[in-house]
Amino acid sequence: MRQLVECVPNFSEGRRTEVIDRIAADIAAVPGVSLLDRESDSDHNRTVITFVGTPEAALEAAFRGIRTASELIDLDVHQGAHPRMGATDVVPFIPIEGVSMADCITLAQRLGKRVGDELNIPVYLYEAAATRPENENLANVRQGEYEGLKVAIETDPRRKPDFGPSRMGKAGATVIGARAPLVAYNVYLTTDKVDIARKIAKAIRHQTGGLRFVKALGLLVNGKAQVSMNLTDYTQTPVFRAVELVRREAERYGVGIESTELIGLIPQKALFDSAQWYLQLDNFQPDMVLESRLTGASAGDSTFLNALASAEPTPGGGSAAAYAGAMAAALVAMVARVTVGKKKYADVAARMAQIVVEAESLRATLESSVKRDAEAFNTVMDALKLPKDTPEQQTERAAALENANKTASEVPLAAAQTALAVLALALEVAEKGNLNALSDAGSAGSLAETAIFAAGLNVKINAKGLTDRAAAADLLQRLAAVEAQAAQHKSRLHDLLRERGEM
Repeated sequence: MRQLVECVPNFSEGRRTEVIDRIAADIAAVPGVSLLDRESDSDHNRTVITFVGTPEAALEAAFRGIRTASELIDLDVHQGAHPRMGATDVVPFIPIEGVSMADCITLAQRLGKRVGDELNIPVYLYEAAATRPENENLANVRQGEYEGLKVAIETDPRRKPDFGPSRMGKAGATVIGARAPLVAYNVYLTTDKVDIARKIAKAIRHQTGGLRFVKALGLLVNGKAQVSMNLTDYTQTPVFRAVELVRREAERYGVGIESTELIGLIPQKALFDSAQWYLQLDNFQPDMVLESRLTGASAGDSTFLNALASAEPTPGGGSAAAYAGAMAAALVAMVARVTVGKKKYADVAARMAQIVVEAESLRATLESSVKRDAEAFNTVMDALKLPKDTPEQQTERAAALENANKTASEVPLAAAQTALAVLALALEVAEKGNLNALSDAGSAGSLAETAIFAAGLNVKINAKGLTDRAAAADLLQRLAAVEAQAAQHKSRLHDLLRERGEM
């Protein structure tokens, strides 16, 4: 079963794009992670990044984001409309697929300990991961913000962090936890009077007598009064109910709703619920939506293949290599699954169950590489389009092209390394797995070999564009090591297939 965790870290920087770019790049560089969304607001001076990945990949990506933010963001000079207490203010893990809330709590605890130990940053656990009832609510943890907590953490035993030191540096403190999916939703009013937004926020938030599962603040953003909301359980308090209460409260003060906005992503069901309520579609079912019906009818469609066959340069060979590797990993998982539970293979059942987990993790990594390879190549194309009329522009273009070519080499190299791990597993299931699925194990190995060969071609062509020949040589040396080991695995796999009667 595929395991997928969502992580939505909030960083206290919404104005310096170069800082946000660095943080986002470090997160996206982790194999097995897909960056889904990035929202920055200069008035809040805050950025929300949404990504998904396997549990281990999500943990590593969150750590890298926190580390980079701690190096680049100084809370002593930070100012913004949104409450904050750290360079990385809050990091929630959210179960999406094949992962429980308990798994996400464990991730929060592991990340918290690592951040405290390695980065020397105080960490508080919140929501489902909270170790103290009062810390379940983020507002309680963040009380006093950076400036107040800087004093309280050293003097008040009740503010002792769960991990890390009881003192704060310029990166502040970080709150890490586990929670269900929430909807971050802002309502702009037809006024610039922030006191009205604050009164409305007080009326609707649960903590001060409002709707259950609603957190709200009144802020001034872009010259407009804003009611900023987090709906922590949209299945219990839906979006439309919160919006309508804001509308009714606003009428008391002679104002209305000018517009609303989402921060980050919203579950599809939350939109369906709102559409059903506003349109009074009492018989509405999700499969009445055309796109939903088409998706169901075309499961396993050829969307990627159509894109691959198009005249566009991406996706290309690197993406195809990653896709082949992902298919190989899926076949390995299948062979392992049909081996587990068979009396004849009881002695290898435990190892086969472990291989299922390993193969699914490798598949998720390769699936994310399909998109990452296309993005890397597009970056090369963008660099080639930069102006070169002046010496300064030429220098800037050359640096951008060098970085782009390096990334475009490293992404397929990582895919080749991952495919090598898949090939090793294919060899193992061919040797120990269910004999009835031997041809599937052989097919997995063949696809993994192809993925390595195709990814290697992309490494070589992009490495040619590097002016740093030492870096190019290093890339090619690492690729050669992968290819040499793949050749050994291929030879052994073919021997096994012959021995077991498939060749």
